[in-house]
Amino acid sequence: MATMARTNTGLAYPDRFYAAASYAGFGGSPNSANKDVASKFSNEVALILYALYQQATVGPCNVPKPSPWSPVEQGKWKSWQQLGNMVSAEAMRLFVKILEEEDPGWYSRTSNSVESVRDVQMNHNSNGEPIIENGNSFAETKTISAENGSLMEAQDKDIVLEGLGPVVVYDQWVSPPIKGQRPKARYEHGAAVVQDKMYIYGGNHNGRYLSDLNVLDLRSWTWSKVEASFESKSEESPSPVNIAPCAGHSMIPWENKLLSIAGHTKDPSETIQIKAFDLQTGTWSILKTYGKAPVSRGGQSVTLVGSTLVIFGGQDAKRTLLNDLHILDLETMTWDDFDAVGVPPSPRSDHAAAVHAERYLLIFGGGSHATCFNDLHVLDLQAMEWSRPTQQGEIPSPRAGHTGVTVGENWFIVGGGDNKSGASETVVLNMSTLVWSVVTSVEGRVPLASEGLSLVVGSISGEDILVSFGGYNGRYNNEVNVLKPSHKSTLQSKIMEAPVPDSVSAVQNATNPTRDLESDFEVGQEGKIREIVMDNTDSEHMKSKGEETSELIIATLKAEKEELESSLNKEKLQSLQLKEELTQAETRNTDLYKVVFDVCDGWSCSSFTVSFVSLETVMYISLRQFSLTKFHFAF
Repeated sequence: MATMARTNTGLAYPDRFYAAASYAGFGGSPNSANKDVASKFSNEVALILYALYQQATVGPCNVPKPSPWSPVEQGKWKSWQQLGNMVSAEAMRLFVKILEEEDPGWYSRTSNSVESVRDVQMNHNSNGEPIIENGNSFAETKTISAENGSLMEAQDKDIVLEGLGPVVVYDQWVSPPIKGQRPKARYEHGAAVVQDKMYIYGGNHNGRYLSDLNVLDLRSWTWSKVEASFESKSEESPSPVNIAPCAGHSMIPWENKLLSIAGHTKDPSETIQIKAFDLQTGTWSILKTYGKAPVSRGGQSVTLVGSTLVIFGGQDAKRTLLNDLHILDLETMTWDDFDAVGVPPSPRSDHAAAVHAERYLLIFGGGSHATCFNDLHVLDLQAMEWSRPTQQGEIPSPRAGHTGVTVGENWFIVGGGDNKSGASETVVLNMSTLVWSVVTSVEGRVPLASEGLSLVVGSISGEDILVSFGGYNGRYNNEVNVLKPSHKSTLQSKIMEAPVPDSVSAVQNATNPTRDLESDFEVGQEGKIREIVMDNTDSEHMKSKGEETSELIIATLKAEKEELESSLNKEKLQSLQLKEELTQAETRNTDLYKVVFDVCDGWSCSSFTVSFVSLETVMYISLRQFSLTKFHFAF
């Protein structure tokens, strides 16, 4: 039976959310709610709370975009829309978390009872089903001491307990209590998650390559060793295949198998080998491939894009650095190499790679024999063209041996080093805007500031968690650390204005084909975007930033208002000028008719028709002063 953490306030979710919503001013009539929220919070925080409340109670934003003449309603709509498909439970947690950051004593000051909370729940306009958390409850303030030398002190963090101990706190690394026999300490190993289990294979310990396969159950946090068998080479040759110990390889889950790609071995083969571990039979085998296989290597990046593996760079058995590009079709097991246009990254190994929108391959960092890099390269897999876009935000320092995983459009990078010290920051890149932010930092020589560690994405109670293992920072490690991202990079905790580099525009257009280019919050008339980035500062800093952001928003709206008023005045002036010209034309026309009829009165005309006559014609006729018996005008 799972051990649950109770809050010291006595309310579990979703009741805690509805109590918070009622305190913040939501749940009543729209007008009164707007006034209540606006009076308690800054404009920025009010927008965030509104969006989270709508996401939690209604679901994703599907309402039409408001008129541009209503900037307040448009701002609320944009805030809500940017939450995308965030699940209701996550929106509830973030709503309460932000409220507690803004007003830590909110619960002690509210007089709402559980019954009034139920009233709020009855009043909300939800189109979805009631949220059931399977009995899980959520704690408030706890302190967790880590095994690895005081990794963090959690304050005002939401903690979820499952199994026998703490699993996560938002945006901080913690060490869960581990059971079972830990694997040998190592680095440059492979790691992958399949069905709430993290598999660790191979690696390097004291210069010795490893071949053991271990698994960590992410629900009970228990290690166990996998006793694997080896497939026979063929029916004629019953001897098992040779699965050589390796390090610097890549591990990818595919169908019901774990694929181990490339890697350094004691006796390297000429070309890359693809080893497969069948999770059903518990058997290792070497997969047969077709086409021209790349030269064997380690320290490469391997990225799964659809049903293909994209392999870039690495270092071969002769320590030659590579920057070649190869693709393996997993359905046909056929190799292909490509000569992409543009300037590729320089030869390197121990870099990180990720795919965005199933189209863009991103390469970050890595090292050569002499230096480490912090450059970012993007390969358009459709056009097969390399580019080097401009990075923005808090750009990470040069590093190699780091690792990364993606959660939505966010690419988290952990660890690595520059041959002098380990990288202590956990950073995140928004792959749509190419803006870097720092999630958290660690101090001292801890495993998270290591080279060759692994990082995977797991799930606890429907929420993503990052799980790291191993690494080398002067000693070999076998510790497990966990971080749950708060997804602040997808919330309006800080709005950052930055010029849009040309290289980003292609990524944005490809990943957001329906993006409204006239949006107040995304693209301005001067080619600027406002993007949401991480804000991991203290409360006072958040408030000052919030005030600056509010002033920025107000200044922007004022400028837009002045521009609209100027355009309106121009239109009014143009309209007055046209009216004046029309009046003058009508006056001339009246005078013309008078002249015509004055001329006609001086003539003896039995039949007279005027269709059109110019002033010049009339004057000419008047000057001639002749008399006609019959004169017919038909101009």
